[in-house]
Amino acid sequence: MAVPFISEVKRTHTCGQLSAANVGEEVILFGWVHNRRDHGGAVFIDLRDREGLTQVVFEPDSKEAHETAGHLRLEYCIGIKGKVLSRGKNVNPKMKTGEIEVKASDLTIFNRSEPTPFLIEDNVETSEEKRLAHRYLDLRRGPLQKTLMTRSKMNTLARSYMAGNGFLELETPFMGKYTPGGARNFLVPSRLNPGKFYALAESPQLYKQLFMVAGFDRYFQIVKCFRDEDLRVDRQPEFTQIDVEMSFVNQDDIFTIIEGLLKKLWGEVLGIDIPTPFMRMDFYESMAKYGNDKPDLRFGLEHVVLTDVIREHGAAGGVPMMWDAVQDKGIVKAMVVPAEKALSRAESDKLEDFAKQAGAKGLARAKVGEGGEWTQSPLSKTITPALRQAINQAVNAKTGDLILFQFGRESLVHTVMANLRVHVAKKLGLIPEYGSGGQWKFLWVVNPPLFEFDEETNTWAAAHHAFTRPHDEDVQYLGTDPGRVKCHRYDVVLNGFEIGGGSIRLHDPKVQSEVFKALGIQEEEARVKFGFLLDALKYGAPPHGGIALGMDRLVMLLTGAESLRDVIPFPKTKTGTDTMTGAPGDVDEKQLRDLHVRTVPLPQK
Repeated sequence: MAVPFISEVKRTHTCGQLSAANVGEEVILFGWVHNRRDHGGAVFIDLRDREGLTQVVFEPDSKEAHETAGHLRLEYCIGIKGKVLSRGKNVNPKMKTGEIEVKASDLTIFNRSEPTPFLIEDNVETSEEKRLAHRYLDLRRGPLQKTLMTRSKMNTLARSYMAGNGFLELETPFMGKYTPGGARNFLVPSRLNPGKFYALAESPQLYKQLFMVAGFDRYFQIVKCFRDEDLRVDRQPEFTQIDVEMSFVNQDDIFTIIEGLLKKLWGEVLGIDIPTPFMRMDFYESMAKYGNDKPDLRFGLEHVVLTDVIREHGAAGGVPMMWDAVQDKGIVKAMVVPAEKALSRAESDKLEDFAKQAGAKGLARAKVGEGGEWTQSPLSKTITPALRQAINQAVNAKTGDLILFQFGRESLVHTVMANLRVHVAKKLGLIPEYGSGGQWKFLWVVNPPLFEFDEETNTWAAAHHAFTRPHDEDVQYLGTDPGRVKCHRYDVVLNGFEIGGGSIRLHDPKVQSEVFKALGIQEEEARVKFGFLLDALKYGAPPHGGIALGMDRLVMLLTGAESLRDVIPFPKTKTGTDTMTGAPGDVDEKQLRDLHVRTVPLPQK
């Protein structure tokens, strides 16, 4: 008589749960056939579910089950009933359940499987494109399941921690009004309001500030956000963040909460006690030493700014290109590759190719010989001994060291040198290609400029958004020297990745008006763009601030995944497509007419 699996007979254990303590018990297991072995009598399979594997044996004395087992193939979905037996000396140390096996007395096939387009195994060599096209199969693989289970645990821990610290989990709209600033928005046409569009929220920024005006005091949300921007290893068009806002706080209060959350996540998931408080670094120090505001502190290779050294020696220093860069308001930077980590001449030459890929015109370099002389460098032919000695001293160069130089426009020099620093570190084995390498270097980057100069439009723009509070002592420069104004904005960084960013918000209408003037935004324009928030801030808005942590990046770093696509269940490709469903797809003319939208063919090139 067939066993009524599921309807009456329920699963008793998962496939990763049984041990020697269960020997002699009768159990019910459900799962998928991971592999199958026919030993000329007994049929063995490894049964798999999300918790692991259990070896199941079908002996001839259980005639019906044994006969059915002969028809099993990989990825058949089945249920079995049987008794737990000890494997004695034949323990499999690679399996969590390796001490036991289940001798099956009953078997049912819930569903057969066609041959899969790739094997469901931990280390799969199939292309990512094929795996994403069959993501539901890819997600059966152990590493991906473990990663997503870790992500689920992190969600639970975050919610528990935030609730325990007095935060309310409140929802905000996905579809709102487009407001300028930040990344490009996805737009959604409105059928009921012809010719008008919603914008998918790139962040709940304005809404969470309104929660503070409304008096909710502490808000958080694990929320999906959307940005229509170019993709890369740590960026997806739809992503998840832990969004936080607090009233009556300064940035130290926010740091304490966030450090506590990260400490809990790393402690509960990895068993690692993260030291707090985190290191703090001034924005300008970060740019000078590392070329960006998200430095990886797991290794050295710090940059040295040589602009003042070049300026002191002037054109007489014998390096016209460096002097010209300084004269043109650019900067000169250097980085030392130490002699004990020596690169071959061929490897050094390849660094120039990398620098060019990052946007540089080239990469000047010099090998330091005995007595501080420079070798393997065109610079050695013209540089004066005085300037060479000054540079050696500034970068603390020793015999055998390789000095790498970059000079020109400040933003480009920083970018090239920042990328070069990480590239060299990986080449020298100072950090792994991806993953933490067992090191966790957290820090806060603080006190950045409120504005950045847009060279194309010759105007000042908000470096973050127009509602960031400037330092009190810098308010005086809003109308006269905007580039001098620092603000209460901050980023939390881990191993070279920005994992979160936020600011203390502007709640003073007078200062807000001065910020708008610095940005060239007149009162009428401000009302059109931000009227609802400006109105809200008039009605007793409390001092407030917040932050958003990138959940996808946190999971990627904590699990050691290679990219965000490995921690998102159904990600998009590098071109923003979903090869599994075919999104984005075409829509018919009727749908477009209903939305009052017309598509225009791109002009032929």
